Amino acid sequence: MNNLKDLIFSQFKTFALLSVSIIFSIVLLMIRMKLTHSFFYLFLVWNLFLAVIPFTITTYLVSLPKLNRFGLLFWFGVWLLFLPNAPYIITDLLHLRISRTHLLWLDILVISSFAFSGLMLFYLSVLDMKTILKTRIKDNYLKPLVLFILFLCGFGVYLGRFLRYNSWEIVQNPLTLFYDISHIVIYPNQHAEAWLFTLLFGAFLTVGYYGFIIITSNKANHEN
Repeated sequence: MNNLKDLIFSQFKTFALLSVSIIFSIVLLMIRMKLTHSFFYLFLVWNLFLAVIPFTITTYLVSLPKLNRFGLLFWFGVWLLFLPNAPYIITDLLHLRISRTHLLWLDILVISSFAFSGLMLFYLSVLDMKTILKTRIKDNYLKPLVLFILFLCGFGVYLGRFLRYNSWEIVQNPLTLFYDISHIVIYPNQHAEAWLFTLLFGAFLTVGYYGFIIITSNKANHEN
């Protein structure tokens, strides 16, 4: 518990920024609901909650002084299962095409603000997991693993957005999920869009990841 408190105090600015970003997103949504008398985008709150889960997991793991191999494998699996929920919010921009309000600019702001919060949670969580794994995996293997995770998240977002799978489907409906995934892998020609989305979205996450690293490292150098 003391380690968690120390972590929160040491990362106070980061947690404060995340809190402000999330609160701002919710305030924008409330304004939209008030002006349009519609609860249509209320699902964004749930999506953002799911995006918080992987960040909460890595924040907890970083605070632990020691973590055995089996515990790490378990939490890594749970983390990886929920991780695509964070960048998934970006694809909620697709809902703009069915927006019936004249305040389209407000809809764009609402979804973009939630997506921004989701991306911050995503990259911070990935960096924390990288820190956790750094003591157990050689750097030559860690970098490819992180890239693989980024593209795997792209595939996970595709499963969620277009095949409508949730993170808990692996427990509730594993056979159907495995069948659909194996079909995409074995017959890539029949699922060209799935592969194109995975590669492009994964590339998008990768560019953002390295941009996030550069920005945070430059900020740290200026503070030092």
